[in-house]
Amino acid sequence: MAIDRRREAAGGGSGRQPPPAEENGSLPPGDAAASAPLGGRAGPGGGAEIQPLPPLHPGGSGPHSSCCSATAAPSLLLLDYDGSVLPFLGGLGGGYQKTLVLLTWIPALFIGFSQFSDSFLLDQPNFWCRGAGKGAELAGATVTGRWGDMGNWTTPPTTPFSTAAWGAAGNRSNSGTDGGDTPPLPSPPDKGDNVSNCDCHEWDYGIRTGLVQNVVSKWDLVCDNAWKVHIAKFSLLVGLIFGYLITGCIADWVGRRPVLLFSIIFILIFGLTVALSVNVTMFSTLRFFEGFCLAGIILTLYALRIELCPPGKRFMITMVASFVAMAGQFLMPGLAALCRDWQVLQALIICPFLLMLLYWSIFPESLRWLMATQQFESAKKLILHFTQKNCMSPESDIKGVMPELEKELSRRPKKVCIVKVVGTRNLWKNIVVLCVNSLTGYGIHHCFARSMMGHEVKVPLLENFYADYYTMASIALASCLAMCVVVRFLGRRGGLLLFMILTALASLLQLGLLNLIGKYSQHPDSGMSDSVKDKFSIAFSIVGMFASHAVGSLSVFFCAEITPTVIRCGGLGLVLASAGFGMLTAPIIELHNQKGYFLHHIIFACCTLICIICILLLPESRDQNLPENISNGEHYTRQPLLPHKKGEQPLLLTNAELKDYSGLHDVATAGDGLPEGATANGMKSM
Repeated sequence: MAIDRRREAAGGGSGRQPPPAEENGSLPPGDAAASAPLGGRAGPGGGAEIQPLPPLHPGGSGPHSSCCSATAAPSLLLLDYDGSVLPFLGGLGGGYQKTLVLLTWIPALFIGFSQFSDSFLLDQPNFWCRGAGKGAELAGATVTGRWGDMGNWTTPPTTPFSTAAWGAAGNRSNSGTDGGDTPPLPSPPDKGDNVSNCDCHEWDYGIRTGLVQNVVSKWDLVCDNAWKVHIAKFSLLVGLIFGYLITGCIADWVGRRPVLLFSIIFILIFGLTVALSVNVTMFSTLRFFEGFCLAGIILTLYALRIELCPPGKRFMITMVASFVAMAGQFLMPGLAALCRDWQVLQALIICPFLLMLLYWSIFPESLRWLMATQQFESAKKLILHFTQKNCMSPESDIKGVMPELEKELSRRPKKVCIVKVVGTRNLWKNIVVLCVNSLTGYGIHHCFARSMMGHEVKVPLLENFYADYYTMASIALASCLAMCVVVRFLGRRGGLLLFMILTALASLLQLGLLNLIGKYSQHPDSGMSDSVKDKFSIAFSIVGMFASHAVGSLSVFFCAEITPTVIRCGGLGLVLASAGFGMLTAPIIELHNQKGYFLHHIIFACCTLICIICILLLPESRDQNLPENISNGEHYTRQPLLPHKKGEQPLLLTNAELKDYSGLHDVATAGDGLPEGATANGMKSM
């Protein structure tokens, strides 16, 4: 047949048949490593996902090496980092690599403290006019509704969750992370019946977070000044967004290590200065720069952690960092109770970053990034440093990595910026899909948090600050534990799809079913009541928060795996910044007294439906080698969720077979490549 005749014609000179392709268009496990320079190893659930790259002339060898050494690609052995260089260094078996991974886990605890600090620094306390006592000044102002009879308190308690307290997956350290969302802060009393509530010049406060004084009580950010609390929350989030975008591009250009070290230095400067703020304007400004530097630390640690690990260990290593960051979230209330004052708490959160100054001398640059950007002189020194630390012998270099490296020392570095992704066909699509997923996951998380913690749900347990705080933390912990199980069996794409479907279902049921229950509850004979509606609302909110947290964290991790090394930090910065934009909608709606909240939830619910379709366009990266350059990233192909029946023509073909299926072999010679613009059906794209 056509494909067989094509293979015979192409392989007639050497007498060797090209490796047969599987039905899904990828190579079988036995031939993947031999045909692709970065050959994706076959995972437990299916064939390899990276198509074979076009043949390249290895630098320093072959008949044309003398005349083409300046322009030819480097040796394929050096480009195959996961298959050649990492096994030569012992993978994670070497003691030095384990030490470096441990050094990326420890700061996750400090990052967890910083991400959840707003829950304590900016919590809205109860307040009453000083001198009148709790019962005399506002004896007639009784707060009802969800909070019950609050007597003479001017404002109801609110939940403690700051929109800046989040992580990827972390990415929490990276980040990963749970979005600590804030249900609405109390709006200033209306100028009417409660005009006397704000007719006071001095206030007494009842702070619920274990502190004697916080930012709100220090500068009286209540009533007409309550909007400044939201601006203070904006500042850290906006700083994180700009930090992800800018430090990501810089880390791809100058390296991960310089960005990490300079971010540590400046977060110490700005973070400690925050504790010395004299007014809320200074506090908000310095928090912006603190968030900017914190983004640089989160981003570079996430990338370094990914680039240190072999394919089978990447997800486990990342999830450990997420659990360490959650430990910081759980320990934060105790830390606040010990400090008692917000300035001491802020200083205590930042001071542990002093330990990271030692990273200047003990943490090296990413070897994978040096190899991908062809900085072979620096890579050689670092490889020798690794072998010395691990007490390795030269005989362990079975594949001859060092001799090949010696031939490439004169090559000039080749660095790439994230803007290069615009000219790609597949890579930009994958990054955009993951950006929309992270935006939707973290954006809709606030909708579920408000539904559960908002004033419309009458649950006495959720009126307590610590109950609210640990409920959110427990949901995030359960979500990460579920991610470990789901990703293990379904892979990255299958897990992301499952959690997104759960998010969409919880959102649609909460928007539609609860309104239906509300209508039936108005009829006495229906058997429905407001308590039934509240229980359903809490159940859907818990499921939604559980699934949306997993969607956001898994999107960040997915991006780190499918983005090439040369632009990995830039791609991660885009996805993390999108997550920040999603969470930024929460304080914006709070600033407008929850106006437009229902529309906000509807928009994100529609986005979940779009994301479900877009996730099917993503490739599966489980047990695959990380792409090193843009060309490698372009060769990731998606695999159908359901295998096609025998006898059906596969829709996903390798580049070598595309012409045979389309019939173009009748007019092309055996040695020609695929004509530009040819499609699978033989038509030219216009």
